[in-house]
Amino acid sequence: MTKLSLAEVEHIAQLARLELTAEEKARYSEQLSAILEHAARLQELDTSDIPPTSSVLPTRSVLRPDVARPGLTPDELLSNAPRAEQNQFRVPPILE
Repeated sequence: MTKLSLAEVEHIAQLARLELTAEEKARYSEQLSAILEHAARLQELDTSDIPPTSSVLPTRSVLRPDVARPGLTPDELLSNAPRAEQNQFRVPPILE
């Protein structure tokens, strides 16, 4: 992997809408090049015998079992509403 040129760093900065000083462009050229080099090294690893995973930790359910139970009645739902009308929450209009 070759080092990113200043033109490439300027292009990336333009896409990100960043204004960089000459010093920042030089520093980011080094840093971004190092990141890309590391990513390229990771691509070289043989992972064909490793199954896809969503986490490196063992899977354990931290959720309670899903059990159906009765819901609240409209009167219970609206009991704390500041305003209710026709079994619905009444909110102030946002458009006039």
